[in-house]
Amino acid sequence: MAEENQTQVTEFVLLGFFQERPFLFFIFLAIYLVTVLGNTAILALILLDSRLHSPMYFFLSHLSCLDICYSSVTVPKILVNILHLQTTISYQGCLSQMFFLMGCAGAECMLLAVMAYDRYAAICQPLHYNRVMRWGVCMVAAASCWLWGMLDSAVHTFLASRLSFCGVAQIQHIFCDVPPLLRIACSNTRPSEVALHAASIFVGLSPFLFVVISYFRILVAVLRMPMAVSRHKAFSTCAAHLFVVVLYFGMANLNYNRPSTGYSPEADTLVSVLYCIVIPMLNPIIYSLRNQEVRGALRKVL
Repeated sequence: MAEENQTQVTEFVLLGFFQERPFLFFIFLAIYLVTVLGNTAILALILLDSRLHSPMYFFLSHLSCLDICYSSVTVPKILVNILHLQTTISYQGCLSQMFFLMGCAGAECMLLAVMAYDRYAAICQPLHYNRVMRWGVCMVAAASCWLWGMLDSAVHTFLASRLSFCGVAQIQHIFCDVPPLLRIACSNTRPSEVALHAASIFVGLSPFLFVVISYFRILVAVLRMPMAVSRHKAFSTCAAHLFVVVLYFGMANLNYNRPSTGYSPEADTLVSVLYCIVIPMLNPIIYSLRNQEVRGALRKVL
C-alpha cells in the first residue's frame, strides 16, 4: 500500500516562512548584501595589500569565497519565495541547493582545521614555517578542502535522490537541507541517516578535534613566551579564527545533530538561518574588527 501512495515529486512546498513577509524580505536582503559586500571587501584587501600575501590570508580568502557561495545558494531563492504566495522549489532545484549547501559546509569545516594548523605552524614552529606552509602546500590544502566538501555532498545528494515521497511533499523549512528532507520521506531513510552521522564524525567532529588540539598546543607555546607583548600578539592573531571556529561548529552541531524528540520546526528553521545565513555575514566583521593587519589594510585603502 505504501508503494502505491508514492508519487513522482516535481516540486516541494516550503512551509517554514513566517507571516511578516515584507519585513523578512528586507532583513534577508540586508544580510545578503552585508555578506557579499563584506566578504568581497576581504578578498579585495587581500589582493591589493602585499602585507596580506601570506598563507593565513590565502586561506582567509577561500573562507570568504565559501561564505559568499554559502549565502548565494539559499538567500536569493528565499527572497524570491518571500515575494510569492506559493513558496515552492523544484525537485532538481532542491537537490542542487542541498548539494552546494552541504558542499560548502564540508569544505568550510576542513578549511577551518587547515587554518588552525597554519596558526600552529606559525607560533609553535616559526623557524620551519616557510618550509611547512610553502605555497604549493597551501594550494593543495585549499583545493583538498573544496574537493572534500564536494565529495561528501555528492554522497548525501545521491542518497537523497533515492528517497520517495508520498502525497504533497511539504518541507517545514525555508530551504532544502538533508534533515528536513528526511523527515518527509516515506521510503527507507536509514542509508541517509547513517551517512549523515558518519559525516558528523569525519567531516564535522574530526576537524573540530584537530582545531582543539592545535589551539591547545598553541596555548602551551604562548604561555611559555617570556614577553607579554609577544603573548598578546600571538593571542590576537588567533582570537578571530578561534571565535569563528566555536561559532561555526557549535551551530553546525545544532543544525545536523538535533534530538529526534521535542522537535520544533520553528526552532530548526531559526538554527538553520543562523548557521547557513547569519554566520557567513559575521565572518568578515569578526576578522576586520579583531585583526590588526586587516584593519590596517582597510585604513590604507580608504
